[in-house]
Amino acid sequence: MANKEALRELQGRLAERLQEVRSIEHTVGWLAIESAGHAFLFPLAEAGEIFQPGALLSVPHTEAWFLGVANLRGVLTGVVELAGFLGVRERMPAAVREQARVVAFNPALELNVALMVDKLAGLRHAEQMTPVAPDGQPQPAFAGGRWLDASGRVWQELRLSMLPRDERFLHIIGVD
Repeated sequence: MANKEALRELQGRLAERLQEVRSIEHTVGWLAIESAGHAFLFPLAEAGEIFQPGALLSVPHTEAWFLGVANLRGVLTGVVELAGFLGVRERMPAAVREQARVVAFNPALELNVALMVDKLAGLRHAEQMTPVAPDGQPQPAFAGGRWLDASGRVWQELRLSMLPRDERFLHIIGVD
């Protein structure tokens, strides 16, 4: 008899919790990162695991921003230096690389790619930020909105799921 009562209580608690979860508004959230002095936001749903930079197997005849291939938890993953790809820095200085992190794409995106960034800056949520009006400048498809935080810093959202649609991102072959 006690087991049936315990089961009913458990079912009741689960039903209450499920109702709570359904009533919570899904807020927009990002992983905030910095690269070459620029502030970027990766959607949490698109960002995957974060790693310390480890051994990279370089790939000859590729762009300087394509750092090579890494074994991330048994998965061979191409590693792209974000600031280099965006054209805001030629090479990551050794001192910066010591603090750098590698952010893998969410496995749901089915892309074995990770971005090396200078440092992590925590999590951000839409209610903490104010949208910035577009400035009319052409933006690549992977550039999301721009957001202003409470300290006055502007953050650029980068939609990781859109990066593979950028021809330059797919064209890693460099010029010798």
